[in-house]
Amino acid sequence: MRVSVVGAGYAGMAAAVELAAAGRAVDVFEASRVVGGRARATRIGDLTVDNGQHILVGAYRDTLRLMRIVGADPDRLLKRTPLRFEFPGEFLMQAPRLPAPLHTAFALLLAQGLDWTEKLAAIRLMRGLQADHYRIAPDRTVSAWLESQKTPSRQRRLLWEPLCIAALNTPAERASAQVLANVLRDSLGGPRDASDMLLPQVDLGALFPAPAADFVQQQGGRVQLGRRVGDLRREADAWWIDADGPYAQVVLAVAPYHLGDLLPDLADRVAHFEWEPIVTSYFRYPRGIRLPQPMLGVDSGLAQWLFDRGRLCGQEGVIAAVISARGRHTELPTATLEQGIHAEIARVVPNLPAPESVQTITEKRATFACLPDLRRPATASGLPGLWLAGDYVAGEYPATLEAAVRSGVAAAKQILALS
Repeated sequence: MRVSVVGAGYAGMAAAVELAAAGRAVDVFEASRVVGGRARATRIGDLTVDNGQHILVGAYRDTLRLMRIVGADPDRLLKRTPLRFEFPGEFLMQAPRLPAPLHTAFALLLAQGLDWTEKLAAIRLMRGLQADHYRIAPDRTVSAWLESQKTPSRQRRLLWEPLCIAALNTPAERASAQVLANVLRDSLGGPRDASDMLLPQVDLGALFPAPAADFVQQQGGRVQLGRRVGDLRREADAWWIDADGPYAQVVLAVAPYHLGDLLPDLADRVAHFEWEPIVTSYFRYPRGIRLPQPMLGVDSGLAQWLFDRGRLCGQEGVIAAVISARGRHTELPTATLEQGIHAEIARVVPNLPAPESVQTITEKRATFACLPDLRRPATASGLPGLWLAGDYVAGEYPATLEAAVRSGVAAAKQILALS
């Protein structure tokens, strides 16, 4: 019997590719008419953009591996640069091309905007994490952990807290220190290229889900878009999806808050979750308007990160501003928010004209809040032949593209182990 995957986001397509590459016939059902799930392409006028700007890092080994399998060459689709963390006029940290762990040590030692006391404190913190094998027990908030390490306040504001909110999409005063430690272990604490920034030069759908769908169909599978699942049921020893089936195994790769719509018994697996938003504003300026770098941080602003899409994907004059997690911006009218961000862009772009257009996209439940000791459901649902995949499933990573991909791979491998 065939295997079914419900959901064509990064998790679902990762599971489908892993299964198809092993010779299994896979049917993928997706309610939307585009692949990508919560990391998908969308249209703004004549532009194709993303519903939220994402970056990858060199440590995303499963995402990069599957991209190669489906023919989506990471060297062509991703702009790879050494780690560069910059708040113009305030802070700059960039990793030199040195062997690990020297690249991290020199990045911290040469950081602009910190005094020597702060630099040495940052190095001690990383060395302490390494000595403890990146384990923080008991888990606590990032703010509480930094306080216990007597971390200087300026270093927190310019380094650790922005890293936390960028990686976990959860403010430091609420975020899990252990999950942040996992991210630091695999990036700053990993091989030299693991900390590289990988900036997409195509939309997120074209980066992996779309070529993954082509790959699955080339291997004899089916990818049905615009196909909302209305009935998921088990009869005898098989699963049925509406009138399709029988399926020996089903991977549910839908957003966690949709689990109960498919099987009410699964709703309690995520009933205790809290959600964090991501706001992305796309500013269209005249051609020739550029940021000094493809990616810049905004210190204590409304926006947190600015991306020059002209430098990244050829959309000249388009600048994306990203705000992760909840905060004061959620209380502002959209027009006021956009005016404030435009003023922040004007600080780093001299003689900036008014934007020709602005479009703001808000994903209110972009990710789960990555809280200390959060109970996340296992891949195995406990129901025969039913598996869960998504960035929320139990794992070491926060809600990132790599977490979604790893969850899909884990579900597929458990299915293949039963063969």
